[in-house]
Amino acid sequence: MTPLILITALAAGALLWLPGLRRHDNWRAMITPLASIIGSGFLVLGPILAHGYGTWAPLAMALLCLAAWGFGAAIRANIARIGDAPARASLPEQIASGLLAFAYVISVSYYLNLFGAFAVELSPWQGHTPARLVTTAVFAVILGLGYTRGFKMLERAEYITVTLKLAIIAGLLAGLALFFTGAARQDALILPDPAQQGLGALTLGFGLLVTVQGFETARYLGQSYNARTRIASMRQAQLLSAAIYMVYVALLVYALPIPDGDLSETAVIAMMQQVSPLLPLMLIAAALAAQFSAAVADTGGAGGLVAELSHHRITPRQGYLVLCLAGIALTWTADVFQIISLASRAFALYYAAQCAIAARHGQGPRRLLWGALMLLALAIAITGQPVEG
Repeated sequence: MTPLILITALAAGALLWLPGLRRHDNWRAMITPLASIIGSGFLVLGPILAHGYGTWAPLAMALLCLAAWGFGAAIRANIARIGDAPARASLPEQIASGLLAFAYVISVSYYLNLFGAFAVELSPWQGHTPARLVTTAVFAVILGLGYTRGFKMLERAEYITVTLKLAIIAGLLAGLALFFTGAARQDALILPDPAQQGLGALTLGFGLLVTVQGFETARYLGQSYNARTRIASMRQAQLLSAAIYMVYVALLVYALPIPDGDLSETAVIAMMQQVSPLLPLMLIAAALAAQFSAAVADTGGAGGLVAELSHHRITPRQGYLVLCLAGIALTWTADVFQIISLASRAFALYYAAQCAIAARHGQGPRRLLWGALMLLALAIAITGQPVEG
């Protein structure tokens, strides 16, 4: 099992590092939304879905991906309408962008606070203060990269962490597939009962939507890529991430028992110990890479967003400064659970605003679709149960 995991991870990493792929514009543009989508949610989502929905977890995952695709389609419609040289933003677009700017500050803080928590778990210095010090230091690193070298430097750092993360995920899926096959041959597959039913299952699903968030970062990369490339990169990132999520959840739910009691964000690490003793170490590395790359993706998106909101009176680099200072302040005044709860609602409100804009400019059935998705996003913002809740 362990050799297969290692070989798969190394092969995937080597493939992703091929110069032809690294230099391909569409792939480079796709990295930013992909990094943000497969952020902290990937490792958290499997155990949460298995515990909450039991045998129905793959269906719940598919519905999450479908909802995210719908919100992404609304944003892509808005990108196509605005084009490469947008005129002065309308009031609804300014409101939507303001909501997203607020959500980015919170989401980057969330990612990096998780980074700090995972980092100190491997050290003798544990507790809130050491974790917050690590988080503050990583904020400083991201600010230094972005402020001195701009988005291209952020993108370069991001590519390294995304490569590491995707390589580890490839190894994880290979190990899970082999473990699943062995369990199937021994007639040892698991059909877990759901812990949530009715309204509880619905609100849990609403809260989980934030774990597949991140595709909207492509909307604000206009200084680096044209509209056509941004639309394609968002679509491709959503398709690839959905495929990864679906395979991961299906293999995990039916092959591995869920730990008893309350689930923690690190539950997947203990579960993977059953597959291979190497996987927990790899998953910790993936978790650290996931937090950093997702934070870099949202920081890059936020820089472009602030520039657009200010009509370029504020540069993307100055936007990085504002975000990092606000994120550091939030790190020292709130805990992770408060941060993720705020982020869940902020992103849902942003999606509602984007769907409202798409409905306003849409026609026929699409207009009705955007309107329905707007109501769904508002319901998520009001009733969504955060993942860690």
